[in-house]
Amino acid sequence: MMGYYILIGAIALVSWLVSSKLKSKFKFYSKVHLQNGMSGAEIAEKMLADHGIRDVKVVSTPGMLTDHYNPANKTVNLSEGVYNQRNASAAAVAAHECGHAVQHAEAYQWLGLRSKLVPVVSVTSSMSMWVVFGGLALGAAAGVGFGYWVAVAGLVMMGMATLFSFVTLPVEYDASNRALAWLKNKHIVTPQEYEGSEDALKWAARTYLVAAIGSLATLVYWGLQVFGGRD
Repeated sequence: MMGYYILIGAIALVSWLVSSKLKSKFKFYSKVHLQNGMSGAEIAEKMLADHGIRDVKVVSTPGMLTDHYNPANKTVNLSEGVYNQRNASAAAVAAHECGHAVQHAEAYQWLGLRSKLVPVVSVTSSMSMWVVFGGLALGAAAGVGFGYWVAVAGLVMMGMATLFSFVTLPVEYDASNRALAWLKNKHIVTPQEYEGSEDALKWAARTYLVAAIGSLATLVYWGLQVFGGRD
């Protein structure tokens, strides 16, 4: 178990460092005010209109970095700071979330796959670790047999969460690429503002990358515990 705690600690530390860097980047680029004077909400509405998307609403949502696109009710949800602000960070986030709306409208395959995994992962992710623990405990008490297969079932559940985290990567990177291309091609931002938006989105993407690597590392660790302990 000590190895597991070390692994979790290392993952948590890296995740905290990347998250802290992301927040500092967004804070820094929030001081780079847009010359065109557009707010995040106005940028989002324009990007949707430029892609011919008329059935998606742009709404404000409480919190910081709580921005997301909801395909269920077709809303681009922008945090209060992004919705109202007129800076490089707001432009980056607003365009990124609209990138997801464009993916949805164009039936982007990775977004479709992630959406299909959501209901499965929402059920299995919270219980996978307990199932693995339970299986290992049963195996230790009664030997290889039923407990082993319970642990394997837990690994399958854990694997679904890992798959979801890796499927999320192309979805997020593609949304950022769409956002940056639109911001540049439509001259929404100046070259300096573009650099800020690009840097901010790069750090946002790294949070998903760290999460995916952490999920894979955890899966591999417990896989070794289950399969390595079999006679």
